[in-house]
Amino acid sequence: MKEGPDIARIAALIGDPARANMLAALIDGRALTASELAAEAGVTKQTASSHLARLSEGGLLAFESQGRHRYFRLADQDVGHALETLMGLASTRGLSRTRTGPKDPALRHARVCYGHLAGEMGVALLNGMVARRWFKPDDGLSLTPSGRRALIDFGVDIPALENLRRPLCRPCLDWSERRHHLAGSLGEALFDRIAARNWARREKGTRVVYFTPNGERALVKWLG
Repeated sequence: MKEGPDIARIAALIGDPARANMLAALIDGRALTASELAAEAGVTKQTASSHLARLSEGGLLAFESQGRHRYFRLADQDVGHALETLMGLASTRGLSRTRTGPKDPALRHARVCYGHLAGEMGVALLNGMVARRWFKPDDGLSLTPSGRRALIDFGVDIPALENLRRPLCRPCLDWSERRHHLAGSLGEALFDRIAARNWARREKGTRVVYFTPNGERALVKWLG
């Protein structure tokens, strides 16, 4: 490609299986050490260090030092959004993993995608809010005045989110549902409120989100 952004470099960074596994392990927004990422990728610590250096230099990872350890995370939500989109593309092309794990059905039902809710429940949440005309499904997603009031009443600090240097809301193509769920700072804040109400909880160390029976009923009632 002679014009425009150099996508080949980014594609090469993500395209290595070990680096792809490392990035996928961070898509829930956690920060992990080099040793933990080496285990996720199935490589030695020395090899992992080389991969992590390349991902950091390429702008896909950020890190912070604490004591003797460096903790790596995705550089920003744009990287998480790109990874989820690539997962959807791989799924639609039949490029699934040879072995599915026992958590696969749970991941498809509800999971975290860089801090916001994804899977069946994430898609249902966005569809319910669009049906209530809290969002306009235009070129992206725009929050309507009634949606703004409803989310503020739910406990989301919309004015504070609007002052951030991040998109308030954006559609994110869900790899398992192949429809959109809500991303952006609003998507993260909304999931935080759902968790704070004990409607759902994350399983420690995974992307899986479990809704309680009462939580699912409460969410349905809230969405009318």
